[in-house]
Amino acid sequence: MDLQRFDLNLLVALDALLTEKNVTRAGRRMNLSQSAMSGALARLRGFFQDELLVAVGRRMVLTPLADDLVQPLRDVLLQVHGTIATKPRFDPASSERRFSIAVSDYVTSVLMIDLLRHVKAEAPKITFELRPIGQPAGEDLERGELDFLIAPEEYLAPVHPAELLFQDTHTCIAWTKNPHVGSSISLDQYLQLGHVIVRVGEGAKANHDERVLRRLNHRRIVEVVTPTFDLAPQLVVGTHRIATVPTRLACKYAKFLPLKLLPLPVDISPIDEKLQWHRAHSQDPANAWLRTQLKETVARVSGHNTASARQADRQLRPRRAATSRAVTPRGKRAVPMTA
Repeated sequence: MDLQRFDLNLLVALDALLTEKNVTRAGRRMNLSQSAMSGALARLRGFFQDELLVAVGRRMVLTPLADDLVQPLRDVLLQVHGTIATKPRFDPASSERRFSIAVSDYVTSVLMIDLLRHVKAEAPKITFELRPIGQPAGEDLERGELDFLIAPEEYLAPVHPAELLFQDTHTCIAWTKNPHVGSSISLDQYLQLGHVIVRVGEGAKANHDERVLRRLNHRRIVEVVTPTFDLAPQLVVGTHRIATVPTRLACKYAKFLPLKLLPLPVDISPIDEKLQWHRAHSQDPANAWLRTQLKETVARVSGHNTASARQADRQLRPRRAATSRAVTPRGKRAVPMTA
């Protein structure tokens, strides 16, 4: 290929064609007519000496060469965009940057609310878009259309940088007037009571606690499935149901809902909430600034919650001891929650 005769704008058109796999949709994406997009495809086929897109039945599929071009082309375009758009310094006080972040409602409740409140004073013109986690979020991150993804490991892409943002344990919650639950809960009680469980994201995948319990061959009686963590505490109030939620969320809702917090009678490993961004943005000063803000917010929120956590721990400690001494009918000791 002779790059001196190659219109580099065609790379943007090629990215749209490889992404959409459809000339009409690629044209809409680039605000071009179908004929103009067809002309761009014809020129690209000539330069690459490859069909790039071929019709198979009623749809278009990528040729092997086109499939190999998808990721390198996307990386090049993101790198070019980052080089042009990135300023040598970043001033949050005057910046009008817009950040898009895919995050669960749980992380929004225990972290993002505090972050957005704090950032407003330091960076009044910066705006945020919070999106749900799931497969579309991963695809948006890959295309450079999402700045950050905050989620457990299974939602992350292995090719982009990520770091641990915070960790959380699990707590069982019940209505304070639930007659079937006292100051502790045995494994048999836990499995025999009706549960509210959370399944987040497209396709309603099982969450961390559900996967752990399945591996241990424990089967809960699921009476309610909700797509949001914030609804789980509200859905147990006034009922005999229980729920297993992240401890930070349980402590937050226990402040204004009639909830009792109980140590789990089974050991469920902590949740690791990780922060991920596209590798092309690693040197972006604005990206680095927000990463710092997120980590500082975690430290600040954790500091504010220390007293509440200690108080909750004092309340749960005798129950943990009672739970650890409880022997199930199967002759096995219930396992207390790891704090």
